[in-house]
Amino acid sequence: MKKYEYVKLHIGKFVGAGSKEHRQIIDEYAEKGYRYAGYIPTDITDYGKIKEMDLIFEKDK
Repeated sequence: MKKYEYVKLHIGKFVGAGSKEHRQIIDEYAEKGYRYAGYIPTDITDYGKIKEMDLIFEKDK
């Protein structure tokens, strides 16, 4: 059985220009014993740009 954690990540204007917030979150959860499992877009513009997403982490219960 797995336990899941979801972390909301806001994608700002300049996320493609060197943002490292996602890496810090993944490293933080790895230290807690979680494995990065993927992401789900939770807010998308009319033009298809992702504005927010949930990063998904899992570990054994």
